Amino acid sequence: MFVREKHINGYTYLYLVESIREDGRAKQRIIKNLGRKEAVVASGELERLATSIGRYGERTIVLSQLEAGKLDGLRCKRIGAPLLFGLRQVGLEDSQPFTPLCVERAGGKDTQLWIKEVKTAGRRYIVCRNEAEATKDAADRRAIVAALERQLKRGDKSLIGNSAYRRYLRAATGRRAFEIDPGRLADEARFDGIFVLRSNARISPLQAVLRYRDLIQVEQLFRTAKALMRTRPIYHSSDAAIRGHVFCSFLALVLRKELDERCHAVGFRPEWGDVLRDLDRLQEIELNKDGRQIIIRAPATGVIGTLFKATRIALPANIREAA
Repeated sequence: MFVREKHINGYTYLYLVESIREDGRAKQRIIKNLGRKEAVVASGELERLATSIGRYGERTIVLSQLEAGKLDGLRCKRIGAPLLFGLRQVGLEDSQPFTPLCVERAGGKDTQLWIKEVKTAGRRYIVCRNEAEATKDAADRRAIVAALERQLKRGDKSLIGNSAYRRYLRAATGRRAFEIDPGRLADEARFDGIFVLRSNARISPLQAVLRYRDLIQVEQLFRTAKALMRTRPIYHSSDAAIRGHVFCSFLALVLRKELDERCHAVGFRPEWGDVLRDLDRLQEIELNKDGRQIIIRAPATGVIGTLFKATRIALPANIREAA
């Protein structure tokens, strides 16, 4: 059973309905008309109904006790792997200084970072400042402001529809309707190059930054796997098929990462579209002639030769007898 909304003559009504099957078709049957949504919400009847139903659900009981602050008899057990993720916006009050760190990049150059660890409300945050990104953010903002000033001279009415411009404007008191807000520019400049990580893992701030960089690489690999390796979402009808699809997608990710690391170790950086195309062309043909079984391999074209050399795998002979 569940609650469903229905719009009639401009009003919203709530119904308690259940799903049934008649003549092989799924239908919804109304059990009770709860009334207009505004009246039901205002009277508190919906909350009382949810509370009454929740008394028979263990998860709802635990959540209601936590909300009411009744922690007696409740125990919290941590399960699963440690978490590490980035945050877009978070307010942290901390005055401790940053620690300079140099992180080696895949291209050979180092990235200058300033890192500090902040703990508040039982949560651990790692605040990072990237000097190169800070310079880029400042340059991008100067370019936007310069274009905004030129646009203001021509007219300010069309600027409201541009979100990149609108966040730097404020209402003016003179002849113009809008003007550049210097306070907004100063507030945004404070966060140039800043990104925040949150984690419950027992690792150092430097390890957290390196692991988060690996997460970005994993996301890129998954996007590649969906596009190039043809592991796009497929609708399954059984749990076994779902597990098989996830396993194959993860196996493709592991193989792609291993192949990528071996190619980078020898300075070879192929396009993955070319790799898949050339691997698809690499085929073997079995022939039976005069009672002998002969295997013929297709020529190695494109990046195949360099790819097998980077992975230290020997290509089989062009013509050989089956074992």
